[in-house]
Amino acid sequence: MDILKLAIQKNGRLSEKSLQMLKECGIKIPNEDRKLYSQASNFALEVLYLRDDDIPQYVEQGVADIGIVGLNEVHEQNKNVMVVESLGFAQCKLCLAVPKDEKYTDLSYFNHKKIATSYPNILKKFVVENRISAEIEEIGGSVEIATRIGLADGIFDIVSTGSTLLMNGLKEVHTVLKSEAVLIKNPHLDSQKQVLLEKLLFRIKAVKNASENKYILLNAPDEALPHIIKILPGMKSPTVLPLAQAGWSSLHSVVREDEFWDIIDQLKALGAQGILVCSIEKMVI
Repeated sequence: MDILKLAIQKNGRLSEKSLQMLKECGIKIPNEDRKLYSQASNFALEVLYLRDDDIPQYVEQGVADIGIVGLNEVHEQNKNVMVVESLGFAQCKLCLAVPKDEKYTDLSYFNHKKIATSYPNILKKFVVENRISAEIEEIGGSVEIATRIGLADGIFDIVSTGSTLLMNGLKEVHTVLKSEAVLIKNPHLDSQKQVLLEKLLFRIKAVKNASENKYILLNAPDEALPHIIKILPGMKSPTVLPLAQAGWSSLHSVVREDEFWDIIDQLKALGAQGILVCSIEKMVI
């Protein structure tokens, strides 16, 4: 029996989020000390625990069939792997930053200056594409202090909330890459493992769809229903049920979470009442 080998980060937030996603997909991974690997008890899946910057290489080499890793690492390592799905968590961005008191106008600021980073390959490609004549100082960690200790004039690093930059007297001036967790695969998977991957992707997409949408129930006057249905098309069309009170109906539908508050204002303006919003556990489209 074929087993799909999945590489994830050994420790850290990306590891926990990856395991949580597998749990939401109904895949049971033994809760034990993750030194090397675990095998799911109810799905043909083996989880390998690796350094995140090693994952693209191991997937390219076939040590792992698939992997969950930040898109930033995919670009930095530049291995022969395929991104098959964006996973919607661990969002961040790779940005250029300079001391907060510096006068910055545009990218020409970095000409003939030194930039410190742990992502030299992404930065090299960016400076070449933008014809910036800058020196790149590759360092392994603590990139944020590089300007303070005189090692560099600016930095290129991961930014999540921006608080670390502020604490180190820096300001973000240009976003080079937006990143999130992605599922990658070896481009040469055999047909049986590809079938397993499709089954896993089916579950992942159902979990993603659920997290990005809300189930909404409301009461509305019948004359407003045509307008409300245009606002809330749902997956195909809303469910409309008559209420005991004449002239009113109950409407059930699905709304994208990022559109929710704007839509609620429109619904209230059309006379909707008793609006309930519920989380969705799984959503198969």
